[in-house]
Amino acid sequence: MLNVGKIEEGFVLDHIPAGKAMSIYRHLGLDKADCPVAIIKNARSEKMGKKDILKVECDINTLNLDVLAFIDHNITVNVIKDGEIVEKKVLTLPKEIRGVIRCTNPRCITAVEPELPHIFYLADEAREIYRCKYCDVKYEENDADAFL
Repeated sequence: MLNVGKIEEGFVLDHIPAGKAMSIYRHLGLDKADCPVAIIKNARSEKMGKKDILKVECDINTLNLDVLAFIDHNITVNVIKDGEIVEKKVLTLPKEIRGVIRCTNPRCITAVEPELPHIFYLADEAREIYRCKYCDVKYEENDADAFL
């Protein structure tokens, strides 16, 4: 059995669907962060079968919870101080997401005005649907080119 030591200060992202850790790692900018990160892929889980886990030794304030919640609001965020979990953050879908995904509509103003920020709003919380603020096109989760 693999054993990854505990961290003293930082956060642990738990209950990540198996295979999504690397995507989250990149989208949260952890690849550019100057702090230790442990990526555990395909860990056994009673609840999920398999899951991924990210352990990060840096201040929780460096983590953009809106981006994480947009990617998957079911991820558990454990805040670690002095080697112990001191808080569990509950993620909720952000009402607006900026600079994370791009509008793929070639007729959108963002296609011809590249300096405009890409902004999406939560149009339907129950179905987790986001739409472009400018052209109202629906974000499609399986569009590989949509992430900035």
